Amino acid sequence: MIDSPPSTLAAAPDGDADLTWLRTVAHRVQDAPGVFLAWLEEILGDDEAVRAAAKRSYWHPNGFAKMVLHASADYRIRLHVWPESEEPSRGESNPHSHRWEFASAIVAGEGLHMVEYRETTEGGKEHDRYRYGADPANPAALLADGRARLAVVATPHVRRGDVYSCDTAVVHTVRPIAAGLTATVVVQGPHRSSTTVVYCEPGQTDDQPNGELTETDFRVLVGAVAKAVAPCP
Repeated sequence: MIDSPPSTLAAAPDGDADLTWLRTVAHRVQDAPGVFLAWLEEILGDDEAVRAAAKRSYWHPNGFAKMVLHASADYRIRLHVWPESEEPSRGESNPHSHRWEFASAIVAGEGLHMVEYRETTEGGKEHDRYRYGADPANPAALLADGRARLAVVATPHVRRGDVYSCDTAVVHTVRPIAAGLTATVVVQGPHRSSTTVVYCEPGQTDDQPNGELTETDFRVLVGAVAKAVAPCP
């Protein structure tokens, strides 16, 4: 299938797609940009592949696109794109964890600034805590789960050429370092838990619906990334 990555980029995992395997694939994306570019161009050249990918993708409420290039029972490959802008995007500004492990590679722009947190009983900043995935009737809902204070434990910068990996215990925020097009390839493993945690500052609404991403959006954004990945003539 067109949306299956070439084996030189992501050969099927031998067993569980654990964090070591996810990092290996992310490094291959960084080390073989020509292979990744060819795959993007192959997807763009197939109307059905574009239609399927756009259908499972969306706009994040904070203004960037989450596009699923490949989805299987073992792993997913997503392309996160912050479009051209005059000011750096807010990114994913609410501290959050994930139900799955992932590794990511920067393929366009200067990179991403991460802030990692932990809950603390002293100091830190107070947040409302929510559980994502805890409502069987609406898995995307955020269910209130009390309050917590968060303290910063690390502030990693991930620049083009770097790989960032994350397990389910990490709580973080993510934003582009600079304005302009920024894109990262996220290699996501299988779910390790049914719920995850999201923190919002007091008074901030927990209603953050995703936006529809059209086939045109998909073509424009993936095309912009392909142009950024392509070697200079």
